[in-house]
Amino acid sequence: MKIKVILRTGRIYKNGQSPLMLRFTHERNTKLVALGLSVTPCHWDKDTEMLRPDCPERATLQSQIDSALAGYRKKIQRLEALDMEVNFDNLFDQTVKCTPQLVDSYFEQQIAAMKRAGKINTAIKYTASRTSLSKFHPAKLRFEDITPKLLDDFETFLHGEGNQPNSIATKFSVLKAVYNKAITDKIFLCKENPFIAYKVGKHWTQTRKRAIHKEDIQRLIQAELPATRSPYTEFARDIFLFSYFSAGINFKDIATLRYADMEENRIFYHRHKTGKAMTCRLHPQAKKIITKYICAETIQDDYIFPILDRHTHRTEQQIHNRVHKVLIHINRELKEWSKRLGLATKLTTYVARHTYATVLKRSGVNIAIISESLGHSDLSTTQIYLDSFENSQIDEAMKNLL
Repeated sequence: MKIKVILRTGRIYKNGQSPLMLRFTHERNTKLVALGLSVTPCHWDKDTEMLRPDCPERATLQSQIDSALAGYRKKIQRLEALDMEVNFDNLFDQTVKCTPQLVDSYFEQQIAAMKRAGKINTAIKYTASRTSLSKFHPAKLRFEDITPKLLDDFETFLHGEGNQPNSIATKFSVLKAVYNKAITDKIFLCKENPFIAYKVGKHWTQTRKRAIHKEDIQRLIQAELPATRSPYTEFARDIFLFSYFSAGINFKDIATLRYADMEENRIFYHRHKTGKAMTCRLHPQAKKIITKYICAETIQDDYIFPILDRHTHRTEQQIHNRVHKVLIHINRELKEWSKRLGLATKLTTYVARHTYATVLKRSGVNIAIISESLGHSDLSTTQIYLDSFENSQIDEAMKNLL
């Protein structure tokens, strides 16, 4: 990019003066930018590109010319420092960011945007990733500094901090998402994406998905309440069974169910995790549980279960905090139910979801149907829930080896 100060003598004003311009030349293309100044041709030195000493108000005019030149040269230097292409678009576009965008500050912007959108759980994941990255690299990290070598070092650091494989995978997935969004937002010029060489997926390990049997569900239904119990003992069992009998509905989706979401013998809701519209028939056992918690003088906007209060829990953050707090109590009490029933599997609200899917599969239901009822985006997610075959089926098949 070359810049030259010229006097456009082909244009002469009534006072005999001509306009001063900056002429930018890049790859044989030129662009003229007016300085808003004009002088008579006799006061302009074409060779030195400066005003002659006898020009009236020379000092003031020359200072304005020099200032304009310095501004554009400084912007060019900033673009070069950011490894951004120096062209007419970047140089003259006022929206182009010439201030280096640090990874940490961009992380902060993304987290704030997620909180505004009510994506509290995602914001928590991003915050954890940002905290680990800041601890690993306390200095001001730029996106240009992220290389395969830095990613390898970050992985070693996370292992040293005691992070489990899936936790490391989550942090790298978040970092990759932030990096790619920064590219899309033109925060920096990406010459070579380090995540092409560094495979995030290598960290994911399949966790053992636990489920109980239909017989265990019956035992849970028929079990007597203990003489000494907490306020959550019965409620925890009801929530577990409601999830099982309502197509494995997730706990947060249970918590946010309103009376308006019930219509005759069905419930309608949107999964908080994916936003997918869901519906399922109200099983008689599920209806029985709902009846237990129906209060007098309720309106359609009231929540069905006594987890949230529409008057108290108004913001997404308040809803998240309350749901998380109640979930801890429920899972703690479900663990006690596991002990009472002598189950090898520790009960949680998620075990209810896995059990629903596994019982259907054992009954011969097509995996595609199970996937749809769970609200999964694809069959591979359901396959993780169920595995291709249960160990018992494999054991039975192996009898045919001889």
